[in-house]
Order: sequence, then C-alpha cells, then structure tokens
Amino acid sequence: MKYNTQMEAAKKGFITKEMETVAEKEYMEIGKLCELVSSGQVVIPANINHKVLSAEGIGSGLKTKVNVNLGISGDCKDYTVEMDKVKMAINFGCEAIMDLSNYGKTNTFRQELISCSPAMIGTVPMYDAIGYLEKDLLEITAKDFLKVVEAHAREGVDFMTIHAGLNRRALECFKREKRLTNIVSRGGSLLFAWMEMTGNENPFYEYYDEVLSILREYDVTISLGDALRPGSIADSTDSAQISELIELGNLTKRAWERDVQVLVEGPGHMAMNEIAANITLQKRLCHNAPFYVLGPLVTDIAPGYDHITSAIGGAIAAANGADFLCYVTPAEHLRLPDLNDVKEGIVASKIAAHAADIAKGIPHARETDNKMSDARRRIDWDEMFSLAIDKEKAKQYYESTPPTDKHSCSMCGKMCAMRTTNQILEGKKVVFTSENN
Repeated sequence: MKYNTQMEAAKKGFITKEMETVAEKEYMEIGKLCELVSSGQVVIPANINHKVLSAEGIGSGLKTKVNVNLGISGDCKDYTVEMDKVKMAINFGCEAIMDLSNYGKTNTFRQELISCSPAMIGTVPMYDAIGYLEKDLLEITAKDFLKVVEAHAREGVDFMTIHAGLNRRALECFKREKRLTNIVSRGGSLLFAWMEMTGNENPFYEYYDEVLSILREYDVTISLGDALRPGSIADSTDSAQISELIELGNLTKRAWERDVQVLVEGPGHMAMNEIAANITLQKRLCHNAPFYVLGPLVTDIAPGYDHITSAIGGAIAAANGADFLCYVTPAEHLRLPDLNDVKEGIVASKIAAHAADIAKGIPHARETDNKMSDARRRIDWDEMFSLAIDKEKAKQYYESTPPTDKHSCSMCGKMCAMRTTNQILEGKKVVFTSENN
C-alpha cells in the first residue's frame, strides 16, 4: 500500500514496521495504536531518510518520552563534545535528541548525528537559517526560510519546531500584554524581529501549506513551537500565550488534513498551581494532539538548579497528560551545558517522566520500582545498582564509604531496618555487640 506518512498509513488501516516497533515497546495492541496515530493522538516521528531510527511513539496511553537538547554556539564550537553528549543521551535511553546548533555550517554534524542515532532527531530550522543561507536576518526572504526546512527534512530530521502560530494577531496580543520577560523563545524572537523589520506576516504561517508539503514528502512531524511561551512565572497563562495556543489548535487541524503528524509545544515557566489547567486547556484547544513541554520551571530563582525546578514541573505536567518532556540542565539561563550538566538534566527528566508514568498507570511502569524494592529488602546491592536510573553514581556513592557489614550501608550500619526485620522474620536474634554478627 502506498503512503507518505505514518498518519496516512494509519488512516488507511495499514500497519507500518514503525507501528509494530512502538506497539511492542509500549505493550499496546497494534490496532489500538493504529487508531491513535490515525486520530493524531499519537505521533511516530520517523523521517524516511533516518535509516537507523528505533521508532518511538509519543502521545496518549504511551510512556512519557524525554528529549535532550545539544548543539554548538559561537562561543562553544567543539562538535566532539556534542557527540559525547549524544552518546550519553543514547546510553541513558533518551528517546529524542534536538540539534540546536546555531553557528556556522551545521549540516555536517547533523548528518553524522542522523547516521548514528537510533533516537529520533529534532531541529529548529529558524536557528540554522542565518548560517545556512549566509545572510543577515533582514536579507532573508520568506521563501528562504522554507529552503532551510526542506534541507533539514531531506537530511533525515524526524521532527522540526516550526513557530507557525506567531502571526500578526498573536503579536498584537503580545504587545498589549506588556510582559515582564517579553519573548524568551530564541526562534520566536528572531521571527518577531524579522516580522517587525520587514512588516511582513510570519512566513511559516503565510506559507504553511508549503511547509506541510515539504514535511509530508519526508514524513517529518511538525512540532508547533510556542514562540510566546512564558519565560517567567509572572507571564504564565497570559493572553499572549493563550492567543498563540488558539492559533496552534487551528494549525494542528490543517496539518492533520494533509496527513502530517503534529506535536504541540508548551511552557516554559509556570507556577505549580497552573500546570494542570494548562495541560487540560492545551489538550482541548489542540484536539488532544501530543503535548511537548520545556519544564515547566516552577520558580525563577534557581539558576544552577533549574534541572530540579524543571523536573518538578515536568512531573506535574506529565502526570496531568503532557506526553514529551524536554530536559533542562543546571546550566539553563547560564551557559551551554557541559557533559556533567547534560547528565544531571537527563537524570532529572527521566525521574520526572517515570514518576508521571506511574501516576498515569502506564502498563508495566511500576515493574522496575517493585524489583528495586525487592532487591532492597534482600539487601542485594548489585541488583540495586543494575536497576538504578544512574547505575554508576549509585555504585560510586555506596563504595565511597564502604560499610563494615556488606549487608548494610554506612548510614545505618548494623541498625539497618531491612537487616533487623529480615533477621527477626528468619527466627534469628538481633545482636549489635558481637563483632562476628
């Protein structure tokens, strides 16, 4: 059967090899998955030119997925370090990697990334436009931006952030709002500048049908970017954010009519008490399309610890229906993250995603937790290490202060609650004074 995209195949009732892979990973009946892809509630980002991809699904009823951002900037130009970050993300089982490089000719790294990564690859073509086209922002035409989209699609990118909802109506609302932190989206700010300097409509909105034609040809999932996402808790759930969200809902339906798969992006910075309502609103306005959130960060005063503020918000968001978490590192707002920052960000996001999956009742989500608890009861350290999200750190911590008794740790020693209870249940006496005990 001939089809261009996973959504088109699903609408025709055809099961692709990518659907089979996802169904197996998710313990989902293949017919049910096909229905969810057909309706747009699940996406399987899978560019036809990404040959080594191990397909993943994002959306309703599936495990919460985690994305890792990386890429060079003008101040940090070492692609070797970025490739080390790629390997780390893959080793930790992250399902997606976004290349946000914004300096020089980025396609060499991107092509290497696509050729070696089983994780799905995302980009923001707006970031790459100036370097790719070798033009200043004011010199770039609307059709020039589409050339960059086509180049990324042809190379094998699985999903792209396109800020198509930032049209002139949304900008009028933004200007009226008089925000505390204005526009914090890098791509959104560049589009805002281009629109203001040229007086033109957003090219991704004006030529949206042409964008969809490009994406459909290569089966690229559009990730509708939230250019007006709040960059502070003071700006969350304001009229600018909601006005753009309404536009994204309309753009979602237009993409589905062309069989293009859709992710919708969300905040940003947001107080904890607003998160659940935002997820409900997004799902309603965007017709239950999968929701991709950056954080949200639940406070603005923790630079150096924003992987924690993000994990708190991400766990709440995912437990209430968000489907895809973009990791945040301790370096957020401060610098390009180094390898250790990336690790801390990955682990924090993986914890948030897993905790949310337990709350949502995702099939088999609790299994590893139960195995860990059983290993703790038996005081089987090697099994505990093998089950940990960060196996290396768990083992290093345990071995850094070795206990006298291998059946305990250096915190409790012979007063270990597990040890005491086990001995009593085994009919033994609990003795603390004997050196041989």
